[in-house]
Amino acid sequence: MRRRTFLTGGPAALVSVVGIDRTGIDMAGVDRPGPPATAPAPHGAAALPPPPASAVVPGRPGPVPPPRKVGAAEVLGVERAVREIRLADDAHGADALFEQAGRSLREAYLLLDACEYSTETERRLQAGAGELAISVGWLAHDSNRLGDARSYYAEALATARMAGDSALEAHVFSNSAFLARDAGRPREALRAAQAGQSAARRLGSPRLLSLLSMREAGGWALLQDRGACERAITRARGLFEQGPRQDDPEWMSFFGDAELAGLQAQCWSALGDWDRASEHARLAMALQQPHFVRNRVLYTAELAHDRLGRGDLAGAAGHGSAAVALFDDVRSARIRSMLADTARRLREHRRVPEVGRFLAEYGAATSAA
Repeated sequence: MRRRTFLTGGPAALVSVVGIDRTGIDMAGVDRPGPPATAPAPHGAAALPPPPASAVVPGRPGPVPPPRKVGAAEVLGVERAVREIRLADDAHGADALFEQAGRSLREAYLLLDACEYSTETERRLQAGAGELAISVGWLAHDSNRLGDARSYYAEALATARMAGDSALEAHVFSNSAFLARDAGRPREALRAAQAGQSAARRLGSPRLLSLLSMREAGGWALLQDRGACERAITRARGLFEQGPRQDDPEWMSFFGDAELAGLQAQCWSALGDWDRASEHARLAMALQQPHFVRNRVLYTAELAHDRLGRGDLAGAAGHGSAAVALFDDVRSARIRSMLADTARRLREHRRVPEVGRFLAEYGAATSAA
C-alpha cells in the first residue's frame, strides 16, 4: 500500500553529509513535495521543485514507472543519518551542518512519499524522518535560526501525532521547550515541557522525565519563580538518580551528569544567583566527556557570563579567552552570540589586563571567521 501520511515536504538544502539518496531510488519524475506553505525555506536552503505537470518523465517515453519498493536498507540509511548528524554536532556545532543535513531530511520524506513499503518499514521510516526533522531543527536553533527551528519542530510534532509515536512526541516537546526558553517565551517553554512529560510517562525512562523536568525548571527560572524552579530541579535530580534504563532514547546520550549540572547553571543564572550558577557551570566543565567538544565550549562561555554577573571581571575574561581558543573547533552561532554579549559588556573595563587580553583575542577570532 502506498501511504502518504506525512506533511508534504519540509525545507531542504542541496548538499548531504550522509547520502541517504544512495539507496538507489530513481528520483526522475518523482512527485517531489515542496516546503510547507506556512514555513519559508531557511536561509541558505533551496526549496524543492514543484511536482511535474504530467505523469510523463522528461526525456523518456511513456508513464512514470510504479513506485519503488523500499525496506531495511533504506530504513538503516535514515537511522544512520540521524546518528551521524548528532555525532558531528557533538564535535563541531551546528553552523557547518545545518544546510547539509537538509538533504538527508528531503530524502527521508521522498522515501515515505514516493515509495512502497511494509507497515513495519513505514513505522521505522516515520520515526527516522521525525528524528531527522528534530535534528535539523536543533541545527537551526544552534545556528540562531529560531524561526526555522520552530517550523521543523512543528513538522516533527505533526509526524509524531500522525504516527502515534509517544517517544518522538516527547523528544519534540523537549527541544521545543528549550527553543522557547532561548527565544524568551517562558510560558510556552513550560507548556512544552509539561506536555513532554505527559507523553514520556508511559515510556519507562526516568532519565527522559528528568530532562523534561529540567526543561520545565528553565521556564520557571525565566519567570523568576524560584520556588517552582527549585521544585522542578529537585524532581529532575530524583529521576536522574534512578539511573539509566534500557528504554532510554538513543538521542539522550548527551544527558549525563555534566548536562544536568549545566542546565542547573542556566537556571541559577536566569535567577541571578551567580555563585550557584558558577558552581554548576564549573561542575559541568569538570564532568563533561572529552568527545562533547561543543558542550565544553558552551559551559566555558556560560561560566564567563556567570562570573561577569558576579562582578569578577578577570574571571569572566579568563573563561572568555578559553572559549575563544576553541572557536576553530566548534561552529555554533548560539555560543558565539553568548560570548559576543560578554565581550560587549566587558568593553568598558578594557583597562583590566585580563579583559584587554580577552577583547584582543576575541576581536582577532571574530575578524578571521
